[in-house]
Amino acid sequence: MCDEDFSLMTDTQGSQNTLDGILNAISKCKVQHNQLLKEQQDLSRARDDQEDLAKQFRQRIVKLRTSLEEDDNNQARDVVSERKKIAALLDEESRLKRDIQRAEEELQLEEESTHHLKQQTEVSTAAVPEKKVVFTGVTGDGANALNFDVKPHIVYPMEEGTALISFEDEEAAQKILSLREHKVDLGGDCAITLEAKLVQLLMPCQVEMDTEVCSHRILVFNLPKKFGVDRLLDKLEIHFAKSKNGGGEVEESEMLHDSGNVVITFTENNIAKGLTDKQYHDVEFEKGRKHSVKVTPFLNGEITSFQTRLSACVRTVLLTGIPAVMEQENLQDLLEIHFQKTSNGGGEVDAFLYNPLGQHTLALFEEDCPTEDQSQ
Repeated sequence: MCDEDFSLMTDTQGSQNTLDGILNAISKCKVQHNQLLKEQQDLSRARDDQEDLAKQFRQRIVKLRTSLEEDDNNQARDVVSERKKIAALLDEESRLKRDIQRAEEELQLEEESTHHLKQQTEVSTAAVPEKKVVFTGVTGDGANALNFDVKPHIVYPMEEGTALISFEDEEAAQKILSLREHKVDLGGDCAITLEAKLVQLLMPCQVEMDTEVCSHRILVFNLPKKFGVDRLLDKLEIHFAKSKNGGGEVEESEMLHDSGNVVITFTENNIAKGLTDKQYHDVEFEKGRKHSVKVTPFLNGEITSFQTRLSACVRTVLLTGIPAVMEQENLQDLLEIHFQKTSNGGGEVDAFLYNPLGQHTLALFEEDCPTEDQSQ
């Protein structure tokens, strides 16, 4: 700029008195002025562009910062969530370890009691075979109504004005049932009409029991027959109370009259197992003479399932509708005589029981064992 001014001044001095020189100088100034304006416009546009770029850059920075903050927050939440999951997994792992330890302790206890569990029968199931029963003329007072026996032993409550009649021949009972109504002549013009009905009883068909070997008791078999109960129990108590025989203090001894075997109860629970492991023991019932008895475990049992079925009595008939028209013994005799006659459809009577009006009678049904004639 200074050089140009200098040149202009030089030219002016050289041709300052000429119009052409002045015009030329003015033209140069205009050119320079236009160039300056153009440069100014370019600079202004460049400045605006830079400001736009700066604004865009600042906006991008804000967006990027916001995005980074959101990512940080999300990452923080993910970290917290993962930490919670890890904590839950650690708790679950601790619980499983405790469960495993507890299971191992229980397994150890189970293994320690393996011998006892082998002796214990978890469930004993006995299928009761079909048995025929018959009223044998025996009556009960109800005291034994709750007793359970393997053999049929059923207490049957009779209704008033009824009778039970058992025939020796099954065909006679079936014929009486088939005729159903029976007119019985009591003498003179007096007669009564009875109805014959089938007798059906609930019989056990299957029994399930939980059984367990008793640690205090033993069952003694194979006892001599020639001694009384008291002598047998005394000799057994003396023998099994001695430690040299493997025994211990006896708390109680009892004879099972149905089987003829003896149950011995000890005060300690470690005596019975040693005796049952040995099984056979020589007991001195007479001086200088010993008898070998067999000792087995005693089972405690509890019935868990008892199933029954209806069973018909093929030789027994129920007679109903009997009025109280005379003394009990006389009427019973007349009824029995009537049904003994084959002409009335009957036959030989094995047992007969009459329950008059106003009385309560229990009839006992037992297993129907065939006579020699029937078994042939």
